[in-house]
Amino acid sequence: MSTSELTGHRAGRKEWIALGVLALPLLLVSMDVSVLYFAVPYISADLGVSATQQLWIFDIYGFVLAGLLITMGSLGDRIGRRRLLIFGAIAFGAASVAAAYAQSPEQLIAARAVLGIGGATLMPSTLALIRNMFHDPIQRGKAIAFWSAVMLGGISLGPVLSGVLLEHFWWGSVFLINTPAMLLLLVLAPLLLPEFKAAVAGRFDLFSSVLSLAAVLPVIWGIKELAANGVEGLPIVAIVVGLLIGYVFLRRQRTADHPMIELAMFRNRAFSGALAANTIGTLALVGNAVFMTQYLQLVLGMGPLKAALWSLAPSVVVGGAAPLGAALARKIDRAYVLGLAFLVAASGFAVLTQMHVDGHLIVLLGGAGLLAGGLVMVMSLVTEAIVGSVAPERAGSASALMETCSEFGGALGIAILGSIGTAAYRHDLTLPSSIPASAANAAHEGLAGATAAASQLPANLATTVLDAARHSFSHSMNVTALVGTILLTATAVTITLVLRGTTPTPNPTPVAAAADLPEEAAPLERTTAALN
Repeated sequence: MSTSELTGHRAGRKEWIALGVLALPLLLVSMDVSVLYFAVPYISADLGVSATQQLWIFDIYGFVLAGLLITMGSLGDRIGRRRLLIFGAIAFGAASVAAAYAQSPEQLIAARAVLGIGGATLMPSTLALIRNMFHDPIQRGKAIAFWSAVMLGGISLGPVLSGVLLEHFWWGSVFLINTPAMLLLLVLAPLLLPEFKAAVAGRFDLFSSVLSLAAVLPVIWGIKELAANGVEGLPIVAIVVGLLIGYVFLRRQRTADHPMIELAMFRNRAFSGALAANTIGTLALVGNAVFMTQYLQLVLGMGPLKAALWSLAPSVVVGGAAPLGAALARKIDRAYVLGLAFLVAASGFAVLTQMHVDGHLIVLLGGAGLLAGGLVMVMSLVTEAIVGSVAPERAGSASALMETCSEFGGALGIAILGSIGTAAYRHDLTLPSSIPASAANAAHEGLAGATAAASQLPANLATTVLDAARHSFSHSMNVTALVGTILLTATAVTITLVLRGTTPTPNPTPVAAAADLPEEAAPLERTTAALN
């Protein structure tokens, strides 16, 4: 346990104001994951984007972000988390301007890559700084509940904000909104955010950084390709290569004098169990979002902006889930609270198994609300467990690991639940022989393909194709929700058994870092930390 926790150092008004400052980059980075949903057609028309370039515009941000999280988390531990946050804000703001005024697809792809670099510095830095500012477990739980709500809110707000901006401005506005917030962060961060860095982190291991990037990128790419195109040789090879490089990376961490990741962290059940819960929670959240978005637009016939607003409704209703989870965890074993949260989320999937093509919107929103409420509670609790299970000087690395697991969870959600849904859709879809072969083939690819094919058919045949495709999609959604119900119920039982009796208390470290205490801490606290 860190000295500041032993002495009961509590955060004051300055730290709580600083938490609001940290919400700025977190909100924008999480929004940038989804802000392009509506903008791509406008970008394609203006820049002449090919299908392959469109995929890279979408994916390059997430690829770079996922690949560099571990590197940036470790770098922040060494050079200072506030300093890294400021560097990231400069990169993110400049790249946003470059993306807004890109004159070619290649320029936009390059700008999105730099945005990914900036995002990889910002996300672990915000969480690591929270770990250092809020030493009191109760205060830290409240701060992390706020952090979780802002992150999930940003992902939900991205499509809505994109739709609103595109109704009034050109497509570059979805990027340009980042710049004023980053400028504000550059002004406020030096004034309100304390600097923290590990006193004994050692030299930065560039080779380990390259290995982590080379391990994460092929695996993420391979999973997404399998989800999009089915089983193919190259994505499988990429995943295998990534896993082999990951093994080399872990071997190096075990023998390095100053590793990027301290493998001893994984011996703590509270830490490793929380990482696993975080991955499964993200899998369920992202996997359901894929189906809900299509259901609102292609089954219920909503426009993109209206669909985005309705998809935002559950997150507004469950805004109190994270604070509730933190409050319950202070009274009873957090393992039971986590199990309850997963059961609430599972009940949301159970409601969605009853959603049909002519189902009521309230049923959909009710199921999505239960799912989101349970998973928001899960994310808040596991985040607090992860950062609370490591010493403050390892907070950057631990935060980066958590974010990397979230990226893997999102990719797995699309790959696993998406693949199950696609298989159920194709198995259920039956079209009469009067439908032209080209239209039938397009309809079997998915609901979006069926909608596009129907637009080229006579009215009576179009109605036949759309009715059959919508019923089959609803069936696939039910099957996927059933799988989700089973998965989250099993996770609820497992995580309760694994984490029962654990507390997110950091293991003692050989040298407590005086630099990890705030500058305004009492001299006695800083002297004690230096002597330990």
